[in-house]
Amino acid sequence: MSLDSPKDIGRQRIQELATEALAQGSPTAWFESLYAQCEPEQIPWALMVVNPYIQDWLETEQIQGKATQTAAVVGCGFGDDAEALNQRGFQVTAFDISASAIAQCRQRFPNSGVNYQVADLFALDPTWQQRFDLVVESRTIQALPLEVRSPAIEAIATLVAPGGSLLIVTYYRDREDPPDGPPWPLSDGELKQFQALGLIEVRRKVFLREENSTQILQLHYKSVS
Repeated sequence: MSLDSPKDIGRQRIQELATEALAQGSPTAWFESLYAQCEPEQIPWALMVVNPYIQDWLETEQIQGKATQTAAVVGCGFGDDAEALNQRGFQVTAFDISASAIAQCRQRFPNSGVNYQVADLFALDPTWQQRFDLVVESRTIQALPLEVRSPAIEAIATLVAPGGSLLIVTYYRDREDPPDGPPWPLSDGELKQFQALGLIEVRRKVFLREENSTQILQLHYKSVS
């Protein structure tokens, strides 16, 4: 791996931290270590602007939240996606397992209307179940090893209110055999778990990163319950 850029250094550090966390039986512990040890420019997914695939969906679908509509951002990182939803009228709760990331959100957006919270996807507040009209998950599941993928998918699905929407942005693999990672792109078999949990796929948009032929999916689900 070339280490010519801060992002490359961050990717190498992710490999080291994730491998160590997995060996210790704590697959999410490395997120806090990464945010605490690295500068924002070293974190590969830290764009410091709204994720372009989320922005595309917001603009294409002309999404506008009403005053009473709630939204949740899973693994919110440095908060740009949460702020975009807040600007569109949603009452936003954004959470991340990393206290360092949440501290950065509050520092970057001191007057924000977003409710930033430190929270573990695998131990969410019970009052959040079926609470949110819109749930946004961008590249969080793909950062988790396959061994914990199913409970992560279930936890995210439980956040969606009856009749609500779920937006997923993820790397995609077109086969079911385990990929190298992190990240570990999602497969169709894994994505079908959302449907088994009461969500229907409304729309799927495929993007291709030409520099490495990576497929990125923008998936919109609706709750049928």
